[in-house]
Amino acid sequence: MNNTFIFNKPAPIHNRRYNYQNLIVWKLAYNLVLDFYEIINALPDYESKNIADQMRRAVTSMPLNIAEGGSSRYKRVFYNHLNYAYSSAKELEVLLMLCHDLKYIDGEHFNKLFDKLEKFKCCTYNLMAKIEQEI
Repeated sequence: MNNTFIFNKPAPIHNRRYNYQNLIVWKLAYNLVLDFYEIINALPDYESKNIADQMRRAVTSMPLNIAEGGSSRYKRVFYNHLNYAYSSAKELEVLLMLCHDLKYIDGEHFNKLFDKLEKFKCCTYNLMAKIEQEI
């Protein structure tokens, strides 16, 4: 008995235009995860079960939702996942404001991350509007 597996060529990606790794919104979201983890790791221990956990979930859900939605065969599903990522960005915006107002981060870090978050939200919103026209 031959235990050799024969692999066929991988199936082509159904919609290369939405290969998530090529999307600017995914790249922005991924970089936001890296940026926000610096804040999360610097938060006081007593925030580990509150702000840190919520921030971790919100920021990681952004690139994950884009990847999941971008893998769908249906544009409506992709649109919905972009909307989830956008909503998580709004949640993250409030958490960032809390971190600033509670003096966990300084104004310079706040402004830098707030601007990056705004860029992500703007790009995501524009992509959602484009996809909505195609649905």
